[in-house]
Amino acid sequence: MLMASAIIVVIAGCATVAAPPPAAITTPAAAASPAVNTAELPIVSDRVADSLLTDVRSLAPGIVVELRYATPNNFTGAPIPGYEGNHAYLRREAAAALARVESELAPRGLGLKIFDAYRPVRATLAMVDWTKRVHREDLLTNGYIASRSRHNLGLAIDLTLVRLADSTELEMGTPFDTFSEAAHTANATGIAAANRTLLNNAMAPEGFANYDQEWWHFTYQVPNPVRFDRVIR
Repeated sequence: MLMASAIIVVIAGCATVAAPPPAAITTPAAAASPAVNTAELPIVSDRVADSLLTDVRSLAPGIVVELRYATPNNFTGAPIPGYEGNHAYLRREAAAALARVESELAPRGLGLKIFDAYRPVRATLAMVDWTKRVHREDLLTNGYIASRSRHNLGLAIDLTLVRLADSTELEMGTPFDTFSEAAHTANATGIAAANRTLLNNAMAPEGFANYDQEWWHFTYQVPNPVRFDRVIR
C-alpha cells in the first residue's frame, strides 16, 4: 500500500490587490516549459512505486487535496481508472520541494490546493481513449492532454493558491482543465495575472517549471525517471 502518509486579500473567491502586483515571473532559464509528452520510459512494479512515491500530505499536512479525476468533476464527466482515493502522491524529492513551497507561502496567509499529482499510466490511457470516443483528438495534438504524461512519473503537479483561513481559491482567470488559450499562463490580466505570477514565483525557486499552456501545471526533474501504474487508494 502506498505510504499514507501578498499582499492579496481574497473576498468570496475573488482576490483584490492591496499592494502593487508581484514582480514579473522570475522562473530560471533552466526551468523552461517542458514538452507535453515524455520519452517511452519503463513502467516499474508497484513495489518500486511504493519505494519512490510519497503522499505529499505526509510532509505538508496543510495542503488541500481535491483529486478531480477520482470524481465525476473532470473533463470526462466520470471518475478516471486508477483513481480510487483522494491522495496526492509525488516522487519524494518533488514532495519535499512542494512542502517547502507551502512553508514559504504560509506567512502570507496562503497555501496550496492540489487537483492532480501522480497519475497512473492506465489513467492517461483512459484519457487518450476518451479523446477518441468524443472526437477530440485535437486535445492531444494541441498539447492539452499528454499520451505519455509527466504525471505518470510522479513529477507533475496541478494546483492553485488558496487562502489559508478558509481554503478559498484565488482568482486565476479560468477553472482547472480549461482547454483553451485563456488558460495559457501569460494570457491573463488584472487580478488573475497577478495571482498566476504569484503562483509561478512561489514554485520556481524550488525547481518547479510551469507548462505555459496550463497555469496550474508544474513539473519537477529527477535523474533517471520511470513511469508508475500503481492505483491511487
